Amino acid sequence: MSLTRILRSFVAALVPTAEAHCDTADGPAVTDGRRALATGNINHALKWIQADGEPELKEVFAKALAVRRLGPEAAEVADRLFLETLVRIHRMGEGVGFTGIQPTGAHVEPIVVAADRALETGDDREVRALAPAERRDELHRRFHVALGKKGFDVDDVPAARDYVAAYVSFFKYAEGEDHEHGHHGPGGAHAHHAEHHP
Repeated sequence: MSLTRILRSFVAALVPTAEAHCDTADGPAVTDGRRALATGNINHALKWIQADGEPELKEVFAKALAVRRLGPEAAEVADRLFLETLVRIHRMGEGVGFTGIQPTGAHVEPIVVAADRALETGDDREVRALAPAERRDELHRRFHVALGKKGFDVDDVPAARDYVAAYVSFFKYAEGEDHEHGHHGPGGAHAHHAEHHP
C-alpha cells in the first residue's frame, strides 16, 4: 500500500471524540505516546495498554512513523490517530468506552495534581493533606508501592506495566475509589487526567 493510500485510510479512520476528564492531551499516557513517536520506540507507550492490544497499536505506530515523513500535515494526522488509538485501547483495558482526548489545559482535580507531584518529588505530604484522615495511611502505602516501581527500564514492558498498575491504584485511591485495580496493562488502569495526566 502506498503512503498516500495509508494517509487516506488514516483520515477515514479518524472519528469525532467526546471529552473525558481523564484523557487529556498533556496527561501521562498521551505524553508517553508522543515520546514514542519522537524516539521511534513504541515501548514508551505500551505500558499504558493490555498485552492483547499490542498488535493493533504496533500496526498503527508503524504506519504513523511512515506517514509522518510525508510532511507536517501528514505527521499531524498520523500522530493524532496513533494517540487516539493508544487512549482508546487504554480505556478499553479499564472497561470504559473511548471518549476522546481533552485539549491541553483541561481541568484536573487538585488532589490528582498533588498525586502527580508526589511521584515526581518523592514526597506525598501534600496529597495526604488533601485526603480524608481515615484514607491517609492507605494512600501513603499505595504511594510507596508506586514509587518503588518507578525506576523501570523503558524496554522492560512488564516492569513498566507493573508500575502503571501501582500508579493507577494510587491515583484511583486518591480520587476516592477503594478497590485495588488489576494490572493497568493487562488488567485495568487509569488514564486519570491523562490522563495527567493518566
